[in-house]
Amino acid sequence: MRVILLTHDGADLVIERLASIAGVGLVEVFIETTATPERRFVEKLKRSLKYDGVASTAGKALTIMSRKTANGDGAPKDLTGQKAQELGIPITEVDDFHSAASIEQMQNAAADLGVIFGTNIIKESVFSIPKLGSINLHQGLAPYYRGGPPVFWELFNDEKEIGLTVHFVAATVDTGDIVLQKVLPLDYDPAFGIDFESFIDDFRSGVRMDSAKILADAVANISRGTFERLSQDTLLGKRYRLPTKREKDELRRRLKARLKRGRNE
Repeated sequence: MRVILLTHDGADLVIERLASIAGVGLVEVFIETTATPERRFVEKLKRSLKYDGVASTAGKALTIMSRKTANGDGAPKDLTGQKAQELGIPITEVDDFHSAASIEQMQNAAADLGVIFGTNIIKESVFSIPKLGSINLHQGLAPYYRGGPPVFWELFNDEKEIGLTVHFVAATVDTGDIVLQKVLPLDYDPAFGIDFESFIDDFRSGVRMDSAKILADAVANISRGTFERLSQDTLLGKRYRLPTKREKDELRRRLKARLKRGRNE
């Protein structure tokens, strides 16, 4: 079975796992180099104020300036490209998955299955290119937690577990048929205090191996024909969006109260 991978970065473990599956050929990795859509300065400013607040917006501006001064653009290492090169897998970098040139290149790959990992929303013009369609790794227990960002809303709702879901990609975000799911414990570490951003970063780093494994297991099952497609009841749960500054402050308040209760027990 011929497979293509669409990602932004951070897919090194996924590539390693996919490349090791018997009967599956990872024939090309497509990396979208423009991870965020282009926006005018005024629009960027409004979004930053809405989602991060005044102090954080000012802090981000200073950080960007210091990075440019210190070490160029501050771009992270391309672990995805490094792993693909190491394994001899062709890499194609594109500005936009949905451009005519990108679509033509994906069509030329003649893939049976597309694997999507860590991207923005992918439209049908792209995810339907492979013969069998495409699957996506969603860090959330669908259909209850669709959209994102991962972990934030589970913490907000005081969940004790978080899900990993591999599903076929559909026109509506995170609603496609489920192939595999796994539930992991979500235990907030009080050492982080109310710094939930650092906890989320640490938690997501800790589930990288689980994410790569369940995605590879799903591909292996599809290649063998030993999988079931479980349709989602989208009346359950909801699609979550980016939290606003007010919602982030509310999570800090809730965490502070939980930590206080924990100290008193």
